[in-house]
Amino acid sequence: MKRNILVYGTVSGLISVIWILIAMTALPDNQHMTVGMVFGYVSMIIANIFLVVGVKNYRNKYNGGIISFGKALKVGLLIALVGSTIYVLTWLIYFFGVGTDFMDYYVNSIHNDLVASGASASEIAKQTKEMNEFMISYQNPFFNAAVTYMEILPMGVLFAVITALVMKRKNPKNA
Repeated sequence: MKRNILVYGTVSGLISVIWILIAMTALPDNQHMTVGMVFGYVSMIIANIFLVVGVKNYRNKYNGGIISFGKALKVGLLIALVGSTIYVLTWLIYFFGVGTDFMDYYVNSIHNDLVASGASASEIAKQTKEMNEFMISYQNPFFNAAVTYMEILPMGVLFAVITALVMKRKNPKNA
């Protein structure tokens, strides 16, 4: 089970990591935050397909074609955790190691969206204050990691639950 989880979790994580590296080099000015987020979520969906494949592989090759909901959920969650951890560690290395103006661009993007939506000056000021406080907190690696896990892990949990529901099987298919 460990090998299966590590293999499929690593593949899942690497797909997400490739997206981070492409996005940060292809969109270095982060002007297209919405486009980046859409492609980011698409890459997470693709990455989580390997969670499904990993659970199915475990059920069919290592568990005799049967698997309980609980076991499928456990395998799926562990694959999601491995993939998410690779994603988070890569982001932390990139953010703190390479250095980035990502948060400045992110805050400016939110500010520009508020202005474009016609938000009031007090609403813009309130949001700017909250974002500046968030920027300070985001410099803490533990807070940064927690926020980054919250980007990817919930989707992995959702995929794990759906996969466990679909993949559970009490009897081998050929029986």
